[in-house]
Amino acid sequence: MTDTAPTAPPPPTQVTLADGRVEIAPGAPAPTGPYANEDLLPVPVAKRTWTTYNFSALWVGMAHNTASWTLASGLIAVGMDWKQAVLTIALANVIVLIPMLLTGHAGPKYGIPFPVFARASFGIRGANLPAVVRALVACGWFGIQTWIGGEAIYFLAGKLIGAGWTDAAKVGGYAWTMWLSFAIFWALQVVIIYRGMETIRRFENWAAPFVLVGAFVMLWWMSDKAGGFGPLFDQPSKLGWGADFWKLFAPALMGMIGFWSTLSLNIPDFTRYGRSQKAQTRGQALGLPTTMTLFAFLSVMVTSGSQAVYGEAIWDPVQLAAKTDNTVGLLFALVTVLVATLSVNVAANLVSPAFDFSNIAPRRISFRAGALATCVLGVLIFPWKLYSDPQGYIFTWLGLVGGLLGTVAGILIADYWILRRSRLDLADLYRPGGRYWYEGGWNWRAVVAFAVGGVLAVGGASFKPLIDGRPIPALADLADYGWAVGLGTSMVLYLALMATRGRSTL
Repeated sequence: MTDTAPTAPPPPTQVTLADGRVEIAPGAPAPTGPYANEDLLPVPVAKRTWTTYNFSALWVGMAHNTASWTLASGLIAVGMDWKQAVLTIALANVIVLIPMLLTGHAGPKYGIPFPVFARASFGIRGANLPAVVRALVACGWFGIQTWIGGEAIYFLAGKLIGAGWTDAAKVGGYAWTMWLSFAIFWALQVVIIYRGMETIRRFENWAAPFVLVGAFVMLWWMSDKAGGFGPLFDQPSKLGWGADFWKLFAPALMGMIGFWSTLSLNIPDFTRYGRSQKAQTRGQALGLPTTMTLFAFLSVMVTSGSQAVYGEAIWDPVQLAAKTDNTVGLLFALVTVLVATLSVNVAANLVSPAFDFSNIAPRRISFRAGALATCVLGVLIFPWKLYSDPQGYIFTWLGLVGGLLGTVAGILIADYWILRRSRLDLADLYRPGGRYWYEGGWNWRAVVAFAVGGVLAVGGASFKPLIDGRPIPALADLADYGWAVGLGTSMVLYLALMATRGRSTL
């Protein structure tokens, strides 16, 4: 009988560093195959370089934008006073920071983007479901922000060129020069995204303080027009603090949460470049709730001032800036709008869907091709209609977005933190037949939890001004709490369904 040498254990495919970050083991082959490409592979630890400042600047750049401004000013337009509006927005951003940090944890630890992170819970193929939902939402946001940027170019050029520009022949209800401005701003963003993530990081670093200064200039101008800060603070609430306010508060709060529910899913697209967990945690905690609350305060003050000066609350800052007779002031205000809109649109609404669309067919769709698809779809959703009314913008668009994406967040958090205790196998995230393959690449349990949570969250919502009525009137009482209903329902149902599968298969 001959001795048999013991079989050597297979070399590890990943290594964990002292600070907890994980990467592909030195010498181990990078994942290949139909579910991997260069953009979706884990970022090596050496290239995870973003600091606390980079994440804070990212949030300052994204929070200080025209859509955030109209979010706060829109609450004034529907009847709140400045205290009620700021309270609603501050609370919403403290709440949404929690899932933001929980889902963001996987980025610095594993260096993976959102669609790859979602493979652990939805399956390697099933991850396309939340990725496409998130991508389509981003397309809608991209279109809205691009319309805002085009509007700024339109008014800026009108001030320089004159009536020949602003009074041009109308096409589809708008001057053809407005459509041209929209196209110019669209093309500018395509150029930036094609330069890559490092260009985006540098752009955010300088855009953030510039936009903040611009917001304070707007506040100073409006207080001067109103005769001091007194009239800005004195504008009364049309709702009071009784039943009328609280009836509006819940859907408004969910709408405010819905505003950043997109980033609470795909924040790993950015945190994957983080130098450490502390960098992303501190950067986001410093950057999101503080800057959103400050910007909300500036917005509601200026909008309250417009109510005092012009007799109506002008919630669109581009329309408000266009009322000034000071050419230099107008140019500065509109350039600020352009920088602010570029800052948020490229970072929040192009990076994520670029990765998401790439995840559908990694061998055929690159990051840049995914970004271009977003740019095209962002036009096809008719953003000028979504943005035309604060009621539809806050309660329909943001409410529906928040409800659906809260459902996905509940599944991701339950899977990563409760079931897996933040432990993932990098190689299996790209490998057919591995632990995240489930049944044919799909985890039907996550799909069921998403479907049930989504129906409960948005089934009873009003779709006005898109369509009349509610799809499921019996669920109308849940619609005001769509984000919370979606997140809680999907989390509990997913855990219950996964319990039948057993921990040994995780």
